[in-house]
Amino acid sequence: MSWLSSCGPKCPPDTAGQRRFTPVRRAAVWATALLTSAVLGGPLQAQPLAAAQRDPELRAVVSEAIRRADCFPDKYDSAVWYTLMEPRLRRIVADRDERLHILQTVWCEARRPGEQPLPPGLVLALIDVESRFNRWAVSSAGAVGLMQVMPFWPAQLGMYRHQLTQVDANLRMGCAILRHYLAKERNDLRRALGRYNGSLKSRQYPDLVVLRWSRNWNGADDLGAASVASR
Repeated sequence: MSWLSSCGPKCPPDTAGQRRFTPVRRAAVWATALLTSAVLGGPLQAQPLAAAQRDPELRAVVSEAIRRADCFPDKYDSAVWYTLMEPRLRRIVADRDERLHILQTVWCEARRPGEQPLPPGLVLALIDVESRFNRWAVSSAGAVGLMQVMPFWPAQLGMYRHQLTQVDANLRMGCAILRHYLAKERNDLRRALGRYNGSLKSRQYPDLVVLRWSRNWNGADDLGAASVASR
């Protein structure tokens, strides 16, 4: 099943007359419709909900992600990743060391060996929407850090709450949660993002993330995907 399975019969066919899109091409189709919607209906906004990330199955998933803390990025692909994404993130994150740390960790967590690969651009888009890359961000629902992880997680995992503001721990937990919801929803990205935000019945949040992904953070999502899948 595709990443953006909600496109359905409205997806235009490819050159062979079939509806086979890469994740980036599907995101572009979705984003085109969203841009039109935003122009006609005003800006989209994400409202995090207190019910987010409360799936009882998640504890084991996040605990395992914390235990397996090492990442092994491919040097060539990660170099291309930095070259493409560092100038974009520079406009938002002024500190060079923090900027490179975020990009390294996003790449490692998105391409973690033995796990379902995530498009790194999607992870950046989710961070962009959730916190605007501010690791000190706290939402009205109490979610903390780059990927706005809910504050009940540290107590459940034997961690300290301040670790939610750390780049590595926050992204590790956030990516584990996103993977869990993608698996739960059989790779239906819209529904997985809705679960992440605690707004499964609304399209507003997933539409905003995909729009940000297509507009600001695309271009390097296929790097390393084949090598990760073969491990």
